[in-house]
Amino acid sequence: MLLVKQELLAALANTLESLSPGAGAKAAFESPKVAAHGDFASTAAMQLAKPLAKKPRELAEQLSAALLATPAFGQWVEAIEIAGPGFLNIRLKTAAKQQIVREVLAAGNTFGQQPATGEKVLVEFVSANPTGPLHVGHGRQAALGDAICNLRASQGDSVWREFYYNDAGVQIQTLANSTQLRARGFKPGDPEWPSGEKAPAYNGDYIADIAEDFKAKKTVKSDDREYTASGDIDDIDSIREFAVAYLRREQDLDLQAFRVRFDNYYLESSLYTSGRVEAAVGKLVAAGKTYEEDGALWLKSTDYGDDKDRVMKKKDGTYTYFVPDVAYHIAKWERGFHKVVNIQGTDHHGTIARVRAGLQAAGEGIPEGYPDYVLHTMVRVMKGGEEVKISKRAGSYVTLRDLIEWTSTDAVRFFLLSRKPDTEYTFDVDLAVTKNNDNPVYYVQYAHARICSVLAGWGGDAATLKDVDLSPLESPAAQALMLLLAKYPAMLTAASKDFAPHDVTFYLRELAASYHSYYDAERILVDDEKVKLARLALVAATAQVLHNGLAILGVSAPNKM
Repeated sequence: MLLVKQELLAALANTLESLSPGAGAKAAFESPKVAAHGDFASTAAMQLAKPLAKKPRELAEQLSAALLATPAFGQWVEAIEIAGPGFLNIRLKTAAKQQIVREVLAAGNTFGQQPATGEKVLVEFVSANPTGPLHVGHGRQAALGDAICNLRASQGDSVWREFYYNDAGVQIQTLANSTQLRARGFKPGDPEWPSGEKAPAYNGDYIADIAEDFKAKKTVKSDDREYTASGDIDDIDSIREFAVAYLRREQDLDLQAFRVRFDNYYLESSLYTSGRVEAAVGKLVAAGKTYEEDGALWLKSTDYGDDKDRVMKKKDGTYTYFVPDVAYHIAKWERGFHKVVNIQGTDHHGTIARVRAGLQAAGEGIPEGYPDYVLHTMVRVMKGGEEVKISKRAGSYVTLRDLIEWTSTDAVRFFLLSRKPDTEYTFDVDLAVTKNNDNPVYYVQYAHARICSVLAGWGGDAATLKDVDLSPLESPAAQALMLLLAKYPAMLTAASKDFAPHDVTFYLRELAASYHSYYDAERILVDDEKVKLARLALVAATAQVLHNGLAILGVSAPNKM
């Protein structure tokens, strides 16, 4: 049906061009708001009526007759109906709809994917500081980032996954001090332990684990570093290095369990040691985009739409936290990534304007709106009808590992992707482990497993189904399923453009519902061989699209459940 649509679109373009030179370039089909009105719709008659000095309905009738005279419309279109002021509602022949089955089975795992574009895209996500276990918010970010990477890759982009973290600064020093206290035998609640809401200490049990392994002189290895503890509890530098390596390894294990990988880990400290921060500040000063006031260095960020100018360098000579961000994104640009997406929490909203201002002011030719941001809210967790806020492992929040252990990687991924990133989300642990239609990931996976069971019951060679006669697929339920299959590539393209993996979850739930309805309406393994093979081809194509969509989300498509 995708080829059918391309042929019809080409015929529409040629016809419009013959009526008005230049109009062919604007040829497009829309989806009718009401499915009963047809399969495609066109507003071309209304758009051309004024330039051609004709009444829209009159032009619609002329356009309809011209289209039906073309070979493509003659072969694939049942009828064109004129509605309202000049809408063209196009009804396809059943044979046109059936073509999608053949196209899906021929393309297999690549159905919905586009050819390589040559564009390099860097997606930065998770970027958790190595000061504790990954929390549920990091999980939402990991699911979003990985799915967005998969979406962009499906559209032909060359995707680079990057994890940026602060490996220095106050938080890391607090981590080292907390570990040292644990190593000395102190714990939260002791007089020697920092107390109070803003006390500089990490209280989770994981700090005790780090301290014990440090004293045991263990070696830890993460994706980006390896370190052996000195065992000397007075050696704060060794404690710091070991604690960071330990927690990086813990984060790696969590991400591996979540089936998330990265191509690169970028250290904030490297921006200073390489001189990139100083170089970025130098560019801004040289460009005349800074000024000094009250002993501080300011960026003229209001020149670029910010609500006020921002301090870059404080009186004490230290840089504010957005300055290394500017240096980091200049580095991304210089590395050839002219399309960059940052997945971050909504608490980063305030930094967007100043980072973009710094990038535009740097004189590197970086455009307005670089980088793109996808901001997400935190996640509430419900279990046993009550909100869960504390994990013994972390001490103050529910970890990603907790959620995976309570449910499954598939459930966590699908659930965390099932809403727009900037909307509040409550993760219901009890729902995530139920095995019924109320559980969305179970509902979708069960549709795939159900089809696999049907194909196994048939026992034939699935590869032969792509060549069978599809003419028996005429029922309303079969046609509805085929039309939905045909929407998958366009849905994928739109979801990639909008950074919207939740659209994939919506589509998969709709496709699963359509399959379950079809299964209830028609027996598949019937005695009539021609009918049976056609129906098997349709459900095999459905299983393929379910598989492909779940793969975009990083969710498995089980053959049995």
